[in-house]
Parts: sequence; C-alpha cells; structure tokens
Amino acid sequence: MSVQTQNPFFSISEIKVSYQPKFKASERPQVTTSQHAYDIFYENWNHDIIEMTEQCYMLLLNRSNRVIGIKEVSSGGMTGTVIDPKLVFSVALKSLCTGIILCHNHPSGGLKPSEADLMLTRRLVEVGKLLDLQLLDHIILTKHCGFYSFADEGII
Repeated sequence: MSVQTQNPFFSISEIKVSYQPKFKASERPQVTTSQHAYDIFYENWNHDIIEMTEQCYMLLLNRSNRVIGIKEVSSGGMTGTVIDPKLVFSVALKSLCTGIILCHNHPSGGLKPSEADLMLTRRLVEVGKLLDLQLLDHIILTKHCGFYSFADEGII
C-alpha cells in the first residue's frame, strides 16, 4: 500500500470577484460639488456616534461621478481611526469605480486637517494615480460645524 501525498499547489483557495449593482447608472445620484458629497455622507452617517467615534467612509463613483455605493472603511476611537490604503483600493477595484471620495469625521468638532490627514491624502492620491483611480476629494465633517474639503482647499 502506497501513501499518497497531496500536492500543496493543488490545494489553494480560489478567489472570486463579483459586482452586482442594484440600480441603473442613470438612477444614481451624481456628485458635482463637495457640498453634494458632504450631503450624501452626512445623510448616511451614524449620528448617534458622530461626536464619539472617528469613522471613515468612501463614496465610489463611476466615470460620470454617479454614486456606485458608499462603504465604511474604518471605525476607531475618539482621536483617530486607521485607514488602510489597501482596503480603500481593494474596494474601489472590486466596485469598478473610477473615482473615490473619502470622508472622515472629527468627534472634537474641529475641521482643521491633522498632519496625518494630509499625509494619508497625499499617499492615496499617489497610489490612485498608479491604479488609474482618482481620489477626487477627502472631506472632514463634524456634527455642527459643516465640512472641510481637501479639493476645495487645493490640496488635491
């Protein structure tokens, strides 16, 4: 009786990617300004924890800036959240989007971007160029003070 060994190259997991939109592109909201993007984010934010927990969401947009979807990227503590560029771009690639708008809140109520916010934004812009996925804006929002747009301020 011989003992058969299983070849490790044949026992690997298969990766499948699928995308199933629920609406026609013409029925999706079109983002034309930072105010419009802010309105979509603010409407979809969990207002019960907006002043307690820093979170980050992203809007995924097609070539016409119509919204494909919104995705929570991270949720952290009172003073920060970790935004992993690999996660941001893996979701973007899976959704077949061409543009991304990132948004995170500041529970403190301040709108001024931190040095970490600036560094992350620059990094995402550079990675996006390599993948032909444009970071169109990065928005900071608060519950009562409105929003800050990196694009409007000329940072993107």
